[in-house]
Amino acid sequence: MRIALIAGELSGDLLGAGLITALKERYPYAQFVGIGGPAMIGQGLASWVPLERLAVMGLVEVLRHLPELFCIRRQLRQRLLADPPAVFIGIDAPDFNLGLERQLRVHGIPTVHYVSPSVWAWRPWRVRKIARAVDLMLTLFPFEATFYKQQGVPVRYVGHPLADEIPLYSDVGEARQALGLSLPAGTRVIALLPGSRRGEVSRLGPLFLETARGLFARRPDLHFLLPAATPQLYEVLESLRLEQVPDVPLTLTQGHSREVMAAADGVLLASGTATLEAMLLKRPMVVAYRVAPITAWIARRLVNIPHFSLPNLLVGRELTPEFFQETATVTNLCAAVLHWLDDAAAGAALAAEFAALHIQLRRDASQQAAAAVAELLAGR
Repeated sequence: MRIALIAGELSGDLLGAGLITALKERYPYAQFVGIGGPAMIGQGLASWVPLERLAVMGLVEVLRHLPELFCIRRQLRQRLLADPPAVFIGIDAPDFNLGLERQLRVHGIPTVHYVSPSVWAWRPWRVRKIARAVDLMLTLFPFEATFYKQQGVPVRYVGHPLADEIPLYSDVGEARQALGLSLPAGTRVIALLPGSRRGEVSRLGPLFLETARGLFARRPDLHFLLPAATPQLYEVLESLRLEQVPDVPLTLTQGHSREVMAAADGVLLASGTATLEAMLLKRPMVVAYRVAPITAWIARRLVNIPHFSLPNLLVGRELTPEFFQETATVTNLCAAVLHWLDDAAAGAALAAEFAALHIQLRRDASQQAAAAVAELLAGR
């Protein structure tokens, strides 16, 4: 049996590696082919194309690489149709994978898509394209599965691998010790995570540092942690720190964003997967996001959901304060962070809700996904 999988970036590579591991338990003699990174290759995938050739981000960069991406997809289609796999699994990368899935499904190859695109949030008409492309959608969140069921698309909610990976309880003291922090007794720590991309950091980094200045002026017992996602961003953030807040107690780290959040009493962060990690760590958070003005104008006309941070999306109401564009101000962010520092009862109630969500998402996602694929193959 041959199983084909294609991941488009490193996050998908990790999902794919877990899925291959679980599939090998069911199909010990299966061959795994397609495109993946080091994690999937380490689990036995024969990767036909380097993952880096698909992992292109940003509108301009994607446009520049479109001819190459179309060429890769055409070659993959020809190769997979010449020697059809038992199933094709596209992992995230919807712009690349869904078109390929549709072409393969027309020729009778069962197709699975792992990780839903945000069709429930904007451009909902894309669900018709998805319905033509996939025999099964695997979602990480329950509200996504509800959406697909309402649209008549076969779906399985499998849970989120991060919920499996992150312990149900994390100790602040242990996290601070792991980071080598030596702080005076009674010091409270705020983590600042302005994003992992340069554009995010350029828009949110100065804002978060000014917020740190405002918080420290009110609470001199605070210490701030700021993880840099890459060496390049470390240099950017260090320059901003020296320019904006040289007298504010702040530790800049290279990476270790999860440990930084675990070591914190509160987290100020950009919208994205980090909000899910902060939730799973049970840390009170304040979420902010800024984009280019034209992007904000388009988003407000196309996005049809009331919230944008994952904890709020999961419960359908505002668990954590979130601020977008012009509402993301130093005044608003300071007030929201201070609320969590001052109201212990509110923080405890939030942690309890986060714990319930953690349990809901903790379903052994890789095994669930493998079981769903196995059921699809058995039905064929």
